Amino acid sequence: MKRIFLLVVTNLAVMLVLSVAAQLLGLDRYLAQHGQNLGGLLIVSAFFGFGGALISLAISKWMAKRAMGVRVITSPASQDEEWLVSTVRAQAQQAGIGMPEVGIFESPQPNAFATGARRDAALVAVSTGLLRNMRRNEVEAVLGHEIAHVANGDMVTLTLIQGVVNTFVFFLSRVIGDLVDKAILRNERGRGIGYFVTVMAAQFVLGILATMIVMWFSRKREFRADQGGARAAGAGNMIAALERLKAASNQPLPSQMAAFGIQGGAGAGLRRLFLSHPPLEERIAALQNLR
Repeated sequence: MKRIFLLVVTNLAVMLVLSVAAQLLGLDRYLAQHGQNLGGLLIVSAFFGFGGALISLAISKWMAKRAMGVRVITSPASQDEEWLVSTVRAQAQQAGIGMPEVGIFESPQPNAFATGARRDAALVAVSTGLLRNMRRNEVEAVLGHEIAHVANGDMVTLTLIQGVVNTFVFFLSRVIGDLVDKAILRNERGRGIGYFVTVMAAQFVLGILATMIVMWFSRKREFRADQGGARAAGAGNMIAALERLKAASNQPLPSQMAAFGIQGGAGAGLRRLFLSHPPLEERIAALQNLR
């Protein structure tokens, strides 16, 4: 999983805080007193749902820098750094986006990520392991992949998708809570503890299902970003970069680092549903078919 991990986790945390705040402020009681108007509930759900997603997006670059220990290159200190900045600048111009911030973070594993709320104010960062273990044409392909994410507006797209699913999580959890409270617990004196427990439980379960939806969209966007890397540096170089990442994946990153990796992951069954990236074998095969 990659930059999407922080977006999703932050979003879930914000949603939980907003949900608790809604209960403490008496919003649920107000809706109950007014007959749980579904139209009004949907509007409130959209406000809280998109609020969580947009807050997550707004702080995504700040969080990524601190979580990964990214050192932003303000003045290149070596030929490698100078080449890195100039390559990102050339690819950004070709993609029609503003120059992103360029950074490096310490990791022995080849890795890279891009994040940011706007196409013209993004961050592209690579690991020290990527610069050491890949040839420049392969690094160029990886950078093209990340620039493609920015140019395609993937963070914003996934944020909007997250906002939609958040809305329905917030909405349906309260509808379910109301049904349980009245139909099963037969509470006729207003909402009791059963309602609030049911809402939180339903929100947790529905939140997991919502994460599966977001991850599915994320996997689709990865194939498109690979095509962007192929256009920037050639399909052969993009395939070679993925092959090198595949070899390096035998030494997995720590959990906090794996959340950002271009490597993605592998899994089957239920685990596959939570992968933000398709398996590297599938990505390589897709590029080979394009060739």
